[in-house]
Order: sequence, then structure tokens, then C-alpha cells
Amino acid sequence: MRGAMRVLIAALVVGAALTGCATDGLDGDLTDDWPALPQAGPFTPAVGVCQVADFTPTVTLDGYDPVGCDLPHRVETVHVGAFTVDRSAPPAVGSVELRTAFADCDTRASGYVGDNWRAGRLRLAVALPTGPGWTTGLRWYRCDLTELTTVETAAQVVTRTGSLRDALKGPSALRLGCQRTGGDLRVQKLTPIDCGTSHDAEFVGVWPAPEGPYPTKNADWVPLYAGCNSILARYVGVPDDAMLRFRSGVVVRPPGSGRWAVGDRGVRCYLWLSDRTVTASLKGAGEAGLPVRTK
Repeated sequence: MRGAMRVLIAALVVGAALTGCATDGLDGDLTDDWPALPQAGPFTPAVGVCQVADFTPTVTLDGYDPVGCDLPHRVETVHVGAFTVDRSAPPAVGSVELRTAFADCDTRASGYVGDNWRAGRLRLAVALPTGPGWTTGLRWYRCDLTELTTVETAAQVVTRTGSLRDALKGPSALRLGCQRTGGDLRVQKLTPIDCGTSHDAEFVGVWPAPEGPYPTKNADWVPLYAGCNSILARYVGVPDDAMLRFRSGVVVRPPGSGRWAVGDRGVRCYLWLSDRTVTASLKGAGEAGLPVRTK
């Protein structure tokens, strides 16, 4: 009997509590005052976040672990775009679709950092969904930037802290600038150095190579040298004519063949003083800074 009374009293207390809540603006129906949960959608990476792990060409939901860019990281996502093509598998290297995606990432990355991203120690890469993810309807591509120790062949990925947004808008330690060749007439290696220190080379800009096969024969390199010479002349402020080769040499650094196949056509260009060194930048120096060599 006592047990039955306790149940009855508990029921009356709960009922009174619910009635009291209703007088505070609720209607007594506890199921219609909660916002509806959003419908589950396809997995799409976020923009402006970073990854602790190294870049991977495909991204899975299980392996996706973004962090704030104020934390140590190795990759930063600067844009996420979408393919519109209807195909059974992700675009392959060399496909028109992937080259188009790279071109979009190229433009977006440069806008993100405030200058052509190749003007810094940076590498741009495009990540795609996995094959199984593609079959479920994923159609995004992710544009990722990574800081490097150098843009030469011995490049290593840097674990950095801080976003790359606007990183090249002004003076920056990331920027390519004056270089030292070490006296190697083939210029196999360029080493960054302060422009106030004796040096014999300087980054002058990027020449956008047109579509075409990767340069392998001597004739294939001619347009690249001509393009970089024009960039050099504009950077220093000297005539782009037949006398330019008597003022300065030029070092041409195209992307590797694998990146060329993806759509990277940005050729880094450097002036090269094979006969002397200087202790200041030659940007805007004109003919006085880059005179015609007499011997």
C-alpha cells in the first residue's frame, strides 16, 4: 500500500512540474520545441583549415583531421572547388579535368597568399576524393599549400605555425629573393641569401608557359629562356633585346614533369651574373645596375 502511494505522489509531482513549465510559455508538448537536426550531407573538406599530416593526393573521411592554422601543421587548404564532369572515377593525371582544377587552384592560391604563390617557398597540390568516395557522389577537389625549405630539388616540408593567408602581400621570409650559385656554371643549385650579402643571382618572377609537352630537347627549352629573359628585363628595367644576354645570364626552373602533367606551367626565372657579384637587389636598377658586359 505504501509503495502504491509513493508512485501516486510521484506522478502528481511530475504532473504539477509539467503544468508549471507550460505556464512559462511552453505548451506541454516536449517534442515540438526542438530545432530539427540538419540532414546528413556528403563529406566536403573545409577551407582555411590546416592538416598536421603531410599532403596526400586522396582524402578519406576517416583520415580527415583538420586543425586551426595557429597550431603546428604541414598543409593548409586554401580553396575547395567542384568538378562538374560526369564520369565513373576521379580524373586521372594528365586529364583535362584535373588540369582545369589545377588552374583554378593556381588562381585561388595566389589570391589567398597575395601574390603568385611561386614567388615564395611554397608548393601547391590538388587533392581528390578516393575512388569509393567518388562512386558515392563526391565531386570536390581541394587546393592545398605547403611551405618548403627550398624550391630546389632538395626541398623538405616545413612544419609551420600560422596561416599563409596574405603571406606574400608584402616583405616576407617566405619570398624568393637574392641567391648564390656557388660558382657552378651549370647552376645546379640556388641558395637563398640576404640581398645585402655578396650574391650572383636573384629571383625575378614567373613566366607562364603555354600548353605543350614537357621540355626535354634543346629546342623545347628555347621558349622558356626567351620567356624568362622578358621577365628579367621587366624586373630590372632594361631593354628586352638582343643585348640582354650581354647584361645577364638567366636561370630557368620549370616545374617537374609530374607537376607539368597535372597542369603546372609556372616557370621560375632568375637573373644570373656569371662574371661578378653584387650586394643589393637589382629590381628596378635599370641599365646602370645591369650594364652591357664588355668582356
